[in-house]
Amino acid sequence: MMDFDRSRVQWLASPGLVDYPFAVAAMEQRAAAIRLEEVPELVWLLEHPHLYTAGTGARPSDLREPDRLPVFAAGRGGQYTYHGPGQRIAYVMLDVQRRFGADVRAFVGTLERWLIESLAMLGVEGEVRPGRVGVWVVPPGPAPERKIAAIGIRIRRGISYHGVSLNVAPDLGYYDGIVPCGIADRGVTSLADLGRPAATKDVDMCLRRGFESVFGVETARISPSDADLGASNPAAE
Repeated sequence: MMDFDRSRVQWLASPGLVDYPFAVAAMEQRAAAIRLEEVPELVWLLEHPHLYTAGTGARPSDLREPDRLPVFAAGRGGQYTYHGPGQRIAYVMLDVQRRFGADVRAFVGTLERWLIESLAMLGVEGEVRPGRVGVWVVPPGPAPERKIAAIGIRIRRGISYHGVSLNVAPDLGYYDGIVPCGIADRGVTSLADLGRPAATKDVDMCLRRGFESVFGVETARISPSDADLGASNPAAE
């Protein structure tokens, strides 16, 4: 067992685009090490190349254009979603058992509050909806609310991985290839689409402040070279 400060969560931001299979393998490795108390908990910020992922509840009929982008079975909860440049992903590897016990619902609710608080710092009012995981924005006028942030979590032996995605300025047209999160009558949006463009560094700062506030923990920034995420990232080569 390694001696480290269990009250602090490591905070990592990867530059460039991170290959999806590499990220999943790195998360699984890190989650196993957290369970063995060999390494601290970690929040990992990144972006992926254009792709779709299918959660454990994904319906084949919700993949409208199966040949448009690569499709990966994610192993997380939820249905189909899109990932790509301009979307900030935060993979969350936390000891949920220690922090929340068996109350997974409370954990997911805390993730939603984290996103809402972070969005507020960026000048956007986020909301939740009963029965729908994620964070929504009500646009001006008669249009229905639109999703700005998705949540898809897996918990294995008390440790979480996968996480949340926040639309900063992605090409929203890629969502046409799926039924996002299985909800056909609601659209998606982004900070840029709402007229609230933000630089990645500013989004990251707000996410970090929001995380520390909502989870009640301190974070310790680390570099990719200090993260020990296993093999190299093919997308960066």
